[in-house]
Amino acid sequence: MKSAVIKRSVLIDGRKTSISLEDEFWDGLREIADHGRLGLSRLVEQINQDRNNINLSSAIRVFVFRHFWTLSKKEPALEASKRRVGQHVDGP
Repeated sequence: MKSAVIKRSVLIDGRKTSISLEDEFWDGLREIADHGRLGLSRLVEQINQDRNNINLSSAIRVFVFRHFWTLSKKEPALEASKRRVGQHVDGP
């Protein structure tokens, strides 16, 4: 199944900018913004300031990927830690 690339406008430093991302990346970006209690535009501004010589859409994809990849790497360590202290992984 192919994901649709959706173009949306976002304000960056008061200017409207069009960004093309797949739905999954828009969803991930919104989830990260909500979790950090940031507006979507503010999060995109931060990503824009930190990017190095890649286009903004690519920088956002890399940011979203790294965010969730980092979370996925923390989870197995948490599960292993719970097993070592005798807790059940599914609950206390």
